Amino acid sequence: MPVEHMSQISHVADIHTSRLDLIAITPLALHCEAAAAPEYRAQLGQILDAEVPASWPVEHWEPHVFDWLLNQIAADPRVIGWTRYVSLRDPVTGSRTLIGTFGSLYPGETSRQIEVGYGILPEYRRRGYASEAMEAMLAWIQSFFPARCFVAQTFPHLAPSIGVLEKTGFTFVGPGFEEGTILYRRDCASASEPAFTPHPPSADNET
Repeated sequence: MPVEHMSQISHVADIHTSRLDLIAITPLALHCEAAAAPEYRAQLGQILDAEVPASWPVEHWEPHVFDWLLNQIAADPRVIGWTRYVSLRDPVTGSRTLIGTFGSLYPGETSRQIEVGYGILPEYRRRGYASEAMEAMLAWIQSFFPARCFVAQTFPHLAPSIGVLEKTGFTFVGPGFEEGTILYRRDCASASEPAFTPHPPSADNET
C-alpha cells in the first residue's frame, strides 16, 4: 500500500471505558511519531485529539516498532484497531491525555491465540488503567473474533506487570517466547466465541 494512501484508511471507532478512550493507532500517527519533529507531540495531539505529555513516549515505543506496525498495516489494513493509544479522559471537560499503548497481534484467520502487551507512562501507573484497558481490548476482540486464548509475556522481576495479568484473569504457563521472559495465558470460554468476521465493528464500543 503506497504511503500516500495509508492515512486514508477508514476510521476505526474508539473504545470507551469509564475512564479511558482507546484510540486506534493509524499510519498517520505512526509517521508523525517516526518523524520526531521538534513539535511532534503537538502534532500527534492534533491527530489524536488528545494532550501528549512531555514524558511521552512509553518505554520501548521506538522507531523499529513504528516500522513493524506500518509494514503490518500495509500488508493487511485489518490490523488497525488491534493496537491502540491509551488516553485518560477528564470526567469534567472530556479532554484526553495520552498515557500509554496497548498492542494485540492480529493473528490472521488461521490462529486463534492472540498475544497482547501494554505500556503505561510511569506517572500513571498503579491506578488500574492497564487492567481497565486490558479488559476493554479483550472484550472488543472477542466481540468479532473467535479467540481461543490470549497470551502475554513479561519478566519475572516485573511484579506490577504480573499483577495486571493476574488481576485480569491470566495464569502463569511457563517460559515465554523470548529469552528471559515468562508467559501468562487467559483462556476464552468456547460457548461465547462468535463466528469470525473479517473486520472489527465500526460503531463505538462501550465497555
